[in-house]
Amino acid sequence: MPGDGRLILFNKPYGVLCQFSGERACLRHFVPVAGVYPAGRLDADSEGLVLLTDDGRLQHLITDPGRKWAKTYWVQVEGRVTEAALSEMRRGVALADGRTRRCEARRLDPAPSLWPREPPVRHRLTVPTDWIETVLTEGRNRQVRRMTAAVGFPTLRLVRVRVGPYGIEGLAPGEWREAAARNSA
Repeated sequence: MPGDGRLILFNKPYGVLCQFSGERACLRHFVPVAGVYPAGRLDADSEGLVLLTDDGRLQHLITDPGRKWAKTYWVQVEGRVTEAALSEMRRGVALADGRTRRCEARRLDPAPSLWPREPPVRHRLTVPTDWIETVLTEGRNRQVRRMTAAVGFPTLRLVRVRVGPYGIEGLAPGEWREAAARNSA
């Protein structure tokens, strides 16, 4: 079980690095809490939920691939996503570093209501977009982006909305709040 450490839910804006040092926009510019570190990361081009903690056991519980904490992403892709592409994602996609685990994948219709991204996602009049919800239990580098590209639908926008029992509901980009630690798989 995790100890009595802090757990912070942070809605990471686009362009922010998941680290506390550096010249670029990073966690220290948004979360003025000493001694907490991200339990998992999002790349600078992704948005959404990042969990931070000062409890090493909790951090391990959240990030250990053997625990299989589900991570839910809303993904805007280029083109009209097909059922064949979603089925391929569900079965696992062959990537350069091996086949991904099975996952959940479904088209979101209507598109989710999200905050505007800064800078905005490029819009092309002749190329439609769709939204996918995917739920993974692994976390390879840029995995969701590589999966959607492998099935023919490049990612335009990626927002993580949930990690295990924690979600970004009620958090605007750049906002954070403390939460009670829960043991979940």
